[in-house]
Amino acid sequence: METTSGAVAQAPATEGGQQAPAAWRTVDGYLPATFPWYGLDEAFTGPRWLMQVGAAADGTVEHGSIGHGEEPSVRHESTEDRERFAVVVTVAANPVRHSPDGTGVLEATSVSSAAWLAGVGLLSFTWPGQMDHSLRDSWLDQQTETAWVLADDLSGPDWSTLSLPVDGVPTSFHYRESEFGWVLAGSTETGVHVGAYGRGMSAYGLGFAVIKDITTYA
Repeated sequence: METTSGAVAQAPATEGGQQAPAAWRTVDGYLPATFPWYGLDEAFTGPRWLMQVGAAADGTVEHGSIGHGEEPSVRHESTEDRERFAVVVTVAANPVRHSPDGTGVLEATSVSSAAWLAGVGLLSFTWPGQMDHSLRDSWLDQQTETAWVLADDLSGPDWSTLSLPVDGVPTSFHYRESEFGWVLAGSTETGVHVGAYGRGMSAYGLGFAVIKDITTYA
């Protein structure tokens, strides 16, 4: 599932783990994508905001995220007053291909790629309340590895199946919940993989649709 050059599906963080100002996130990075971007459908009437794109070493855009609801900040998972948000991650469907420098082979992207990016995205806005801030990086590394293992086993007991509309068509998603929030992932008829994560908003009532004009998010 090595789909990017290391970018994670989240907004940039500032010193101390707080989210960077929205002004840092521009539409320019989304425009070169050769695949359609997805967000929540028109049934969602709340705020929408850009997050970050991930690209290969040659600059090819491979995935990116769109936020919906209240922009999350890093919170202890014990915090009662959590933001209500959902983030949609779009991942280009790529076959096994040679690396840009010709020295290796890049893995194909899959639903597991979307599940892993969504899982890591959710973790990026959480850390245990009993943990010292200086230990958060080690905790995040450990949880990221766990998210990878879970994403590689979508038929395992940690996942259930959820049917949600994508462009109006009922679509099967892999779905799981944790103390941090929920994660889901599936594929679309347009040939991209869609992942999503959130908390405070129920995943069961969501629907997804192609974003007709990403520049409206600028």
